[in-house]
Amino acid sequence: MTPTISDANVKAALAAIESETATLSEKVEMLIEMATGLQNKPKTSQQLEDAILLYRRGLELCTPEMPLLQARCLSGMGTALRTIPSEGVNLLLEAKTAYQKALPILEEHASPEEVAETYMNLGVVLQGLVGFHEATMQEAIQAYQKAAKVFTGESYPQEFAILQNNIAIAYLSLPLSPDKEKMRQGMAVQSFEAALKWVTLIDHPSEYAMLQNNLANALQYLNTSHPIENNVKALAAYDEALKVRTRQDTPIEYANTIANKANVLFNLPDDIEHPEAGNPNNLKQCQAYYQEAKQIFSDYGQWEQANLVAEMLENIDKELSALSQ
Repeated sequence: MTPTISDANVKAALAAIESETATLSEKVEMLIEMATGLQNKPKTSQQLEDAILLYRRGLELCTPEMPLLQARCLSGMGTALRTIPSEGVNLLLEAKTAYQKALPILEEHASPEEVAETYMNLGVVLQGLVGFHEATMQEAIQAYQKAAKVFTGESYPQEFAILQNNIAIAYLSLPLSPDKEKMRQGMAVQSFEAALKWVTLIDHPSEYAMLQNNLANALQYLNTSHPIENNVKALAAYDEALKVRTRQDTPIEYANTIANKANVLFNLPDDIEHPEAGNPNNLKQCQAYYQEAKQIFSDYGQWEQANLVAEMLENIDKELSALSQ
């Protein structure tokens, strides 16, 4: 088998363990550094598995006098475990355990930022476990809120934006009674808007686009007495997202956003001052967006999304046919 970059890193890290010139703590630090390098933008799942192997070796070498290194091995391992693509629950449960073991040690020995990052990662894992009935959305929100005490918009705009995005999505997923639906949606919109106060198109384009797209989604379905006004705001937010999300650079994100925009146009009158006149022009634009999104989803093998868009195209064809009669 041809050695990969991942193999070379693992061999180098394990060889360092045998070095007589390194102290035990230095060996653990080298393992952590190598493992972190492997899991930073990994190209294969094998690189993440190799990182976990290095973290486990680091844990074996840790003595009681190395609590912070032990916690960093656990935290890094948790992140590698949650990043490996998997349809099951086991890796997420392992990641949860690793983070929960690391946190008490980090809270005693690490910086507030390192603790906050671990709570942020734990929140992601807990949110993923909700679908398996192994955690609650409230637990995920609590973890995010602990991280948000440190990652403020003023000092850490990117982290703050991601946290507020995750909190908003968690709010939208909370199983609340119908009478609290409006409150939940309103809290989600507030979270997106709070993040956008600190994230700019120029400095944080990826986070900016994500937040604008998700804010628009929330506005589109917000339970309100002003649906047209919210849909107009949603269109503006989608257009902001499309300043970053392009077919050339981010095709899947672009397709998702134009499909979301088409959803708004489907229900929006051409002239908001005279909604009784209907929306044939918006329907035609909506049709064009869906056709483009379907093509992109099909080109990239996103068959579930492609099929959903195909169903919407059928609905538009029926609407346009009815208008032409």
